Amino acid sequence: MKIQHLPYADPGDPDVRSGARFLLWLGRNQLGGQIRSLLWGLLLHLGIAGLPLGVGLAVQAVIDRSGSGLAWAGALIALLGAAIAVGDTMQHRTAVTNWITAAARVQQLLARKTAELGSLLTRRVAAGEVVAVSTGDVEKIGWFVETLSRFAAAATTLVLVCVGLVVYQPALGVVVAVGVPVLALAALPLLPRATRRADIQREKAGRATELASDTVAGLRVLRGIGGEELFLRRYREASQEVRRAAVRSARMWALIAAIQVLLPGLLLVVVVLYGAKLALEGRVSVGELVTVYGAVTLTHHPLRNFEEIAMAYSFSRPSAKRAARVLSLTRTSTTVTGAARERQGGDLYDPVTGLVAPAGLFTAVVCGDPDAAGTLADRLGGHPSEDPAGHVSVLLGGVPLDELPLDAARSAVLVQDKDPVLLSGTLHELLDVPSSGKVSAGDALAAAQCGDVLDALAQASVDTGGDPMRTRITERGRSLSGGQRQRLALARSLVTDPGVLVLDEPTSAVDSHTEARIATGVQRLRTGRTTVVLASSPLLLDLADRVVLVHEGEAVAVGTHRELLATEERYRAVVTRETEEEALVDIEESA
Repeated sequence: MKIQHLPYADPGDPDVRSGARFLLWLGRNQLGGQIRSLLWGLLLHLGIAGLPLGVGLAVQAVIDRSGSGLAWAGALIALLGAAIAVGDTMQHRTAVTNWITAAARVQQLLARKTAELGSLLTRRVAAGEVVAVSTGDVEKIGWFVETLSRFAAAATTLVLVCVGLVVYQPALGVVVAVGVPVLALAALPLLPRATRRADIQREKAGRATELASDTVAGLRVLRGIGGEELFLRRYREASQEVRRAAVRSARMWALIAAIQVLLPGLLLVVVVLYGAKLALEGRVSVGELVTVYGAVTLTHHPLRNFEEIAMAYSFSRPSAKRAARVLSLTRTSTTVTGAARERQGGDLYDPVTGLVAPAGLFTAVVCGDPDAAGTLADRLGGHPSEDPAGHVSVLLGGVPLDELPLDAARSAVLVQDKDPVLLSGTLHELLDVPSSGKVSAGDALAAAQCGDVLDALAQASVDTGGDPMRTRITERGRSLSGGQRQRLALARSLVTDPGVLVLDEPTSAVDSHTEARIATGVQRLRTGRTTVVLASSPLLLDLADRVVLVHEGEAVAVGTHRELLATEERYRAVVTRETEEEALVDIEESA
């Protein structure tokens, strides 16, 4: 495949059982490019390996005073020079193509997996690891795939050179044939240690990247509590650990590189001494000695590929392992039944907790544990937890949600979690999302009480004539307050207008007056649509058509807010923040 044909129409179904299997799968899918690069590499290396023969023939022709022999030797050298030029150019071209296309394939696979998992991805894999996989790891995986063909060409060339020298001059050729494999495998005992050091370096670098990502994401909070210096010191220490690990790894690779220089030099000394002795005895000619000497000298070039393939594999193996781990994550089963295709509406039912959200009603869910609420929200959106019990799919209209096609499931149920992400871009681009078209951006912004946000964006838009819709929002909305980000995210969810909207604490970052207006706006805009809100705010609960109390993973009470407040002590304790001692006092007083 050529670079101009990227992206792939289908990047394929990768083998993610291990990092090594993933690399092998990539190599198989690049077989055509690998063969082309191999052939051009053979042309390059054989051209280089043939130069000593041309030089040896030229030297012998001068000694024999043969003009025709010198002309033939010159023509051979010119032909070999042309082969080297063409082979080097085309091998570089095909190798880089292999690198880029392999990296592009991995990036497409990661993008597809990210789109499939959505927010669940960063719950299962640390954000820093996701960043590392999608940037540096992709390049290292591409590097290994690109190196494979050049290594194969170099190894094939060394075999042919050794065989050719044995046939051309057996006495010296045997020395070379024995010495070259020793040179190629000399660094093998050092590779496990070098690989371990490279793994440690990559692990520490991933931790530092994760720490940096978390620090940048929480910079606003850190400034508020005066914690910048603390996290800066932690990142400085982490970066120094990465530096020390990189130096230790570099020392090992420097040792391997030194061996790759020293041993060929020793082989060359042996060949020269032994060849000079044979020449003095008349057993080899001067031209043959020059040919063998030149061939041994030029074996250094293909031998460098042995060092490179070892280094590429050592660095790409942990990268491939991380990529395989991310790509192995699954949303849930993807079996699609005919009933699932036909029915995409109805009541939303969670078999794990027994929660029922009737179609067309505003249902509020109260959980005493915020983590349990987040897990429940994920499950309602078709993202089961790692807990085996959490793998039970919720039912939408009696049909398991994980039997719906992914696009259909996401159009049917939308979940907004506690910490929604705002992508960088204009406000218009933020609200330009797939939707039913029944809710306008203006109505959604009004329902989410974004008036002050629009005013702030209008004041900040110098180049847009005060149009807030054309004002750019920085990455993750860091230029906005937590409440402003939360309301813009809510407006985006309302614009989408899904069949079922699940909101996890949508007003936790706003004041009570704004919260009351948001609750009224959401209720009005979602009339006739299924809405589930996980919250403990009385302002939201009082507007709900029905309220469900989930206690210790089970729906234990259903009713209106006022009914549950009067009859259910556990509900009252969560909503009013009443302690056990206060509850006992209330019971005694009522008795």
